[in-house]
Amino acid sequence: MNSRIGFIGGGNMAASLIGGLVEAGNSADNLLVAEPDAARRQQLQTAFGVHTTDDNSGVLQQDFVVLAVKPQILRAVCEALRPTAQQAACTFVSIAAGVRSASIDRWLGGNRAIVRCMPNTPALLRCGATGMFANTAVGAAAREQADAMLGSVGITVWVDDEQLLDAITAVSGSGPAYYFLMMEAMSEVAVQLGLDADSARRLVTQTALGAARMMADSELDAATLRANVTSKGGTTEQAIATFEQAGLRDIVRQAMTAAQQRSVELAQQLDQ
Repeated sequence: MNSRIGFIGGGNMAASLIGGLVEAGNSADNLLVAEPDAARRQQLQTAFGVHTTDDNSGVLQQDFVVLAVKPQILRAVCEALRPTAQQAACTFVSIAAGVRSASIDRWLGGNRAIVRCMPNTPALLRCGATGMFANTAVGAAAREQADAMLGSVGITVWVDDEQLLDAITAVSGSGPAYYFLMMEAMSEVAVQLGLDADSARRLVTQTALGAARMMADSELDAATLRANVTSKGGTTEQAIATFEQAGLRDIVRQAMTAAQQRSVELAQQLDQ
């Protein structure tokens, strides 16, 4: 995409998107970042060659405006932009976790085109997973370009019901931490079994990476892949049986349901 894109907020997630866009062939001349911290503006200019400003309202002249500020301050940022936003023709793309598109639209004065996204932290490595929802004011071309924008840092999954972004939060938004917890536990046990910490870390990390790559590159589902590496009477079967007896599936269900419910609660709090 060669649209003019503005960013309000120049933090890590904004930087990852900027890096992905530039790497995908988008001109840095088409990217403008509004960031209050002068040192951070200089960092972004040096790293990517983008234009920067300390004026949020100036960014609204772009085709797309990425709202990349913390959820807790998004309302104040949007309300300050309201007079300018009502005269702008841009599409707003929010990556602020938990803030509903209807809330953003209301804060901006109404009738704005808004794409709401739920990215995750691996986007920083161009390996992200982003859930996306567009309100009815977003046209087909803008939706396609928003998809290309977030697609520059990983995969995208669109939903027609915005409430499903709470489920995506529970799956991929919070998901990296689940795997980190599993890797943390495996590393600890590996050391208890006699391995040194460095070897444990390397083995656990590569095993997780390999398993993810096998599933990503296969047409088989996770259950089939698991069965294929579980020999009858072997070590893997014993470990899997122990997980099942301990109720791992129910623990995962409870944890992800709790994350989904918390996402709903946070949206309600931020809307007040």
